Amino acid sequence: MDRPFLHPLPDALREALQAAGHPLAAVPLTRLPDKGLAHDHVRLEGAGLLARVPKQSQMGLPALDNLAYQQACFERAAVGGTTPRLHGVLPPSEALPRGALLVEEIVGRPARLPQDLPALAQSLAALHALALPPLAARAPLRADADPLQALLQEVHEQAAWWPQAGVHDQVTRCLQAELADLAALCAQPERPEVTLVAFDAHPGNFIVRADGRAVLVDLEKCRYSHPGLDLAHATLYTSTTWDIDGRCALSPAEVATFYRAWAACVGGVQALSAMRWHLPLRRGMWLWSLTWCAKWRVLSQQAARSGGDGEDWSVQRSEDRLVAHVRERVDHYLDPDVVHRVRQGFDELAEALVA
Repeated sequence: MDRPFLHPLPDALREALQAAGHPLAAVPLTRLPDKGLAHDHVRLEGAGLLARVPKQSQMGLPALDNLAYQQACFERAAVGGTTPRLHGVLPPSEALPRGALLVEEIVGRPARLPQDLPALAQSLAALHALALPPLAARAPLRADADPLQALLQEVHEQAAWWPQAGVHDQVTRCLQAELADLAALCAQPERPEVTLVAFDAHPGNFIVRADGRAVLVDLEKCRYSHPGLDLAHATLYTSTTWDIDGRCALSPAEVATFYRAWAACVGGVQALSAMRWHLPLRRGMWLWSLTWCAKWRVLSQQAARSGGDGEDWSVQRSEDRLVAHVRERVDHYLDPDVVHRVRQGFDELAEALVA
């Protein structure tokens, strides 16, 4: 099968750097191992920079808009001091149809759970504590009038692929029950606080520096929504067992400790108001992840799209090792026994949070 994404990327990047007249156009370039479905990474040796080269836009954006969105993510999150700094943007070109971002390379190691949970909590707290801009200044980042209702809508959109995904009937019944609960929650007038969130805060997206600080390095999907979604994404079973380099199933007590560590960082009213939303948002984030699994199972079998715009989950965009890993994880998370254990874990966490 032809894999259009796997042409010599360093050569394409060099061509794009030369066309832009970039001062680093002549430095050695090293392609990093393929670890994600949305980007490839190339190190600019000796410059302390990585090129983030999109394989697709997970948000379905045209190439230019996708770059502008990611640029805003990096620029706004950097104020908190726990994310990489943006150093430049290469526009879409013949060499790089989706362009690239040049970002600070964070030197460190992958996050290790559960020992790095306090560092992850501190990193996310710094992001969530950033001043909320007025509505008119939030674009181009996603800023729904009702982020909770928007989450429900997003889950429904992903669930449209459910019938084609070959999911067990038992899992389908669980999905329907959880969707009904989320819809009932949305029908209530109360809402959690809105802040800048990463919306992709799984542990594999953190690098821990030598001083113990955790840096969130993947900022493609930032939006103005509820911080509890990030806290869930950092600790859900579907997140902590996702990364190709390490897996850890956290106990309810460990997850509760993480939530308390975040609360200690943000403090005061923010921590208190977030408490009652931890579990509902956790269930909502899990629903998002579960329906994404069904969506990927279907769309990954399509041929890669031509051009540089839009969403593209085709397996042709990634290396065989990564595709096999994602397929195994998706099958695992959609297994009835795993779904049952995750739902059971919600009840166990409810007890741990009040212990």
